Amino acid sequence: MNAVVHALSVAFGMTWEILWPLILGFTLSGIVQAVVSKREMTQLLPDDSTRSLAVACGLGAASSSCSYAAVALARSLVRRGANFTSAMAFEFASTNLVIELGILLAVLIAWQFTAAEFVGGVVMIAILAVIFRRALSPSLVEEARANAERGRTGRMEGHAEMDMSISDGPIVSRLFSERGFTATSHSFVMDWASIWIDIAIGLLIAGALAAWVPESFWQAFFFVDHPLIAKLWGPLVGPLVAMLSFVCSIGNVPLAAVLWNGGISFGGAISFIFADLIVIPILRIYRKYYGRRMTLFLFVTFYITMATAGLVVEIVFGALGLIPTERNAQVVEASVSWNYTTVLNLVFLTIAAVLVVRFLRTGGPAMLRAMSAPRGQARAGQPGVFVCPMHPEIERQEPGACPICGMDLVERRPHG
Repeated sequence: MNAVVHALSVAFGMTWEILWPLILGFTLSGIVQAVVSKREMTQLLPDDSTRSLAVACGLGAASSSCSYAAVALARSLVRRGANFTSAMAFEFASTNLVIELGILLAVLIAWQFTAAEFVGGVVMIAILAVIFRRALSPSLVEEARANAERGRTGRMEGHAEMDMSISDGPIVSRLFSERGFTATSHSFVMDWASIWIDIAIGLLIAGALAAWVPESFWQAFFFVDHPLIAKLWGPLVGPLVAMLSFVCSIGNVPLAAVLWNGGISFGGAISFIFADLIVIPILRIYRKYYGRRMTLFLFVTFYITMATAGLVVEIVFGALGLIPTERNAQVVEASVSWNYTTVLNLVFLTIAAVLVVRFLRTGGPAMLRAMSAPRGQARAGQPGVFVCPMHPEIERQEPGACPICGMDLVERRPHG
């Protein structure tokens, strides 16, 4: 019982340390999503040119950090005609170049990890593009597109389709408008709803590992006494450890903190964080979306890309003297005192409460219920009428977009 209490205490302590950065990150992400339209993304990703890849990075950085939502949205882009390589680059950027991840890494571990995450993320996308250009055949892409068109469901389908962005008027006026406030609140709550399970699981596993696994095990596993081997071993084993953890999105940051304190190399910790897109649940979704052959191709190429990027980060940051010399990530037991962390937590909890209230007052619960619904799902009723899957009260006589959430209207299925 004492061991369980110890693990829960560590998990709570880490939660308290990262609470305000999480709220800040999701708030900033919601603000950005309020002015960046998902509907325009397909037109901006027509090929795998350097320009399209750069746009994919920018759009990914401006989107949700939820791995499941990123995977679902990338599939949606593919179905709408976006270049497959650019869609995968978007997927990488959406989980590795986002604001909340950078803030969390800086607070929980060290600012060097934030820098490495963004630098390594760009390197990873560049490596991915090179591999895809040389190894991805047109026939395999067409096979994947055909599978994507079948509409098999994964997770966060509704969240991926939701688009409440505002495109008319200057950015400042959009953000401070009533619609901008509503769009920000909806993105904020939907992002939290899509990712809180991964964060909770990550914190609980991190607490258990920190409390129950002796430091000597990690030091032996990561070859701490053999520095050169450790630098090579870390980036290779990091993605494999991430796969087996089943934790994705920013939920793997607490685990990375435990591994860093335990002795994993700098590049190994970064490659571990990169690997949220090849955890086993995500691989199963790839199989549903794109078929077995493309899933195998994605797994192999993603692993090579993540491990190589981690090794590049290890070499470059080591040469620049930017690898932290202390291993003192914030893996602490429960301790709440009147300090800057408590003050910031109270401030940002107030901000979160304001956004949640706005969400509840502007049709948010209906959207939340439909968040995991597949695209095209609609209630039975009179055929020939197009409705919003999330807001069935929105009815039109022709196809279009929902004025509330931006999702495509779908035709009602007839009774029976």
